Amino acid sequence: MHGQTGKTPPTATHADKLISRSMLLVLVAMTGAAPVAMYILVPALPMLARDFGRDISIAQMTVSLFMVGIAFSQVVLGPLSDKLGRRPVMLGGLALMMVASVGCIFAETLPQLIAARFLQALGGACGMVIGRAIIRDLYPRERVGSMISLVVAVMMIAQMLSPLLGGVLEISLGWRAIFYVLALVSVLVTILVAVALPETRRAADRLPGASFLSDARSLTSSRAFVGYVLCQVLASSIIFTFAGGGPYVVVMQMHRSSAEYGAWFATSGLAYLIGNLGCVRFSPRHSLERLIWFGLALQLLGATLNLVWGLLGYNQQPSWLFGTHMLITFATAFVLSNSAAGAISVKPEAAGTASGLMGFLQMGFGALCSQFGAWLGGHFATPVPLNIALVVLSLACAAAMFFLVPRDGAVATEDLIEKAEEEETGLL
Repeated sequence: MHGQTGKTPPTATHADKLISRSMLLVLVAMTGAAPVAMYILVPALPMLARDFGRDISIAQMTVSLFMVGIAFSQVVLGPLSDKLGRRPVMLGGLALMMVASVGCIFAETLPQLIAARFLQALGGACGMVIGRAIIRDLYPRERVGSMISLVVAVMMIAQMLSPLLGGVLEISLGWRAIFYVLALVSVLVTILVAVALPETRRAADRLPGASFLSDARSLTSSRAFVGYVLCQVLASSIIFTFAGGGPYVVVMQMHRSSAEYGAWFATSGLAYLIGNLGCVRFSPRHSLERLIWFGLALQLLGATLNLVWGLLGYNQQPSWLFGTHMLITFATAFVLSNSAAGAISVKPEAAGTASGLMGFLQMGFGALCSQFGAWLGGHFATPVPLNIALVVLSLACAAAMFFLVPRDGAVATEDLIEKAEEEETGLL
């Protein structure tokens, strides 16, 4: 059954293993490999440009193409993990990350480094897409959102500290030291996965003749899946849009230093961390849909307050801008984790494909929104256009949930009908 009832709960022995700290450590390590690898290099970008004698915009491609690599990796590795299993695909991706990290160490030109970073993202992103699928393999639908939030909350600590570590390494040992550390990290994560991660995909869940195309068609024909994914993608795009325009608003419009912007932006990460912890706490007592709507309401409230402050002229104080944005990021944590849980629960036997499609759209559309946010922040003398964009995205996010995701028991009914059709097709 694909709906709210989810899979048959694991056996008691298996469940004990699932909630162990070692499993949480594995999920955090494999999920955080790519995000940490992306952010740890950011402080060293000016030095990269200087050492290779290239413009900073070219050096920026070591990050922007890394995001492209993450997007494409998810749409490929997710379906592969449905077909071949989570464990072999995970180990293969980590092996690619190890090789690519060594390639970054010995890169002699900036194009070589950019290419190696792209391969590093292709391999490292396996944990992001497969981690969500593993959680869905192991937990019933009602617990998926809280488990995703728990993994993200722990991972956020490492992700927030990674730019600081990158800056310290660059100052002390040079930028290549960053890739020595990433190579070591990829080796350690690979060993951890090899030792502690069992195969979680059950072969019995796969229907005869199932493929990426059949899974993709089945998922995209489900209103619930499309609604959850759009909700996820649009909610994350709010963060991407603000991240793209925020530096220009604070530095160029408010005439503050980049260091002050960094300090203010850290408050958003803290709010997102607290939001994920809140989701972990409240998930056992509330449904996925209720938690999503709670997040959507707060998200729209924060975006509207942001716009009101801009229209009233409170546009030269970062405290007003980031105070309300903390409310947005807190709320977005509820939307992201629970909409992801809903999307990968529509068809549990294709959780890898669902996770991959969702991750691809999230990163791809998010990259476009980041560029759009930068344009809004850099081409206007007020943050109001950026604030309007956040309100529009919040409304679109709520509309996707309201018009596409069936309410109450309709999701379960839709999925039961789909399951019956699949079984009938198999018999024929």
